[in-house]
Amino acid sequence: MTSQLNQKLKHRILLFWTTLLAVVMLGGPAIAFLPPSVVPWEAEPGQFAPIPQSFQKIRGVWLTTNDMNMLRDSARVQSAMAELSQLNFNTVYPVVWNSGYALYPSAIAQRAGIPYIHRGAAGQDILADVINQAHRQGLLAIPWFEFGFMAPPSSELATAHPDWLTQRQNGSQTSGSAAGEVVWLNPFKPEVQQFITSLVAEIAARYDIDGIQFDDHTALPSDFGYDPYTRALYQQETGQSVPSNPRDSAWMRWRADKITDFVAQLNQTVKQYRPQAIFSVSPNPYDTAYNSFLQDWVNWIDRGLVDELLVQVYRWDMNSFTDQILRPEIQRAQTQIPVGIGILTGLRNRPMPMAMIQSQVMRSTAQGLGVAFFYYESLWYDAPEPVAERQARFRDLFSVPASRFSLR
Repeated sequence: MTSQLNQKLKHRILLFWTTLLAVVMLGGPAIAFLPPSVVPWEAEPGQFAPIPQSFQKIRGVWLTTNDMNMLRDSARVQSAMAELSQLNFNTVYPVVWNSGYALYPSAIAQRAGIPYIHRGAAGQDILADVINQAHRQGLLAIPWFEFGFMAPPSSELATAHPDWLTQRQNGSQTSGSAAGEVVWLNPFKPEVQQFITSLVAEIAARYDIDGIQFDDHTALPSDFGYDPYTRALYQQETGQSVPSNPRDSAWMRWRADKITDFVAQLNQTVKQYRPQAIFSVSPNPYDTAYNSFLQDWVNWIDRGLVDELLVQVYRWDMNSFTDQILRPEIQRAQTQIPVGIGILTGLRNRPMPMAMIQSQVMRSTAQGLGVAFFYYESLWYDAPEPVAERQARFRDLFSVPASRFSLR
């Protein structure tokens, strides 16, 4: 046994110095290219299978409603896609569902009483324009359902369909979020599921997409689900009354499994129209996702429902960031599908320093993880450093292309 351990240690030391020498001779930043087996902050080796080399590395950016001035201007969209391509990005995630509105001309949404208001400056279809311009630059375009089951209480969706909403035990229907006060569509009601599924089918059928993404709002806060419909359904299926404790393990598991079943339905819908499309999810870290929002994304991956995982690790300090990206469920997912880390590049009222972004990217890539950034304008426009400096730093981080090949 001692002899075997010594051999493993010698092998790891040799691998470290061979890799370091090769990187130095190539003139690149050493730590960013070290194999995960020799990175000093890695978890205990030997616990997980190697990351398949065939997985294409994600270098993406979300195009949000904060980017609407750019998205509405076709010339700026063209420039942005060319810019991202030149800096070796490979994926864009344009928002298509936000605040209870479809950001494309949706017949499904209009039949539900939701007007179409997000046209381009020249009346163009924003989504079609982004997809076309992205493909011209060799970028994948994966539309993103940002709000999922969440909507503002004053939205046409919420006011036209009050019976679609769920509630807490005390009858309240709203909760606080980063987007302000919101209500939650009941993910267990057939009408709600049909509405979301129809939007997904509409996009998959009409647009030349490379995939579809669902994020941390394809979920439900764990203290919701106390509406009459859900209470009756739980009692019918389990023979038990709904527990008063929203964190009751059986009650949590029942609701989480229902959301998982709906994700399976969404996956089937996407694949029906686009068999090769990427079914992407971008949840919170797992502890938060499951315990606070009933999102069992580990189970989604184990059931083969997910083609790409981007975990939102929006942190302002490196210790917290590192703790999250080293979680065993992320390492396990890496052996099954391409995995990336969602990195915050800034907020309108709180810009992120480029030094922190660089550190988080290098820490992620050293673990064999891809990256995606929230959001486009904060990459280098809404930023504390000059645009040219920020772009030069990204060019250094992504000095080698990482192409993703569309199978659409």
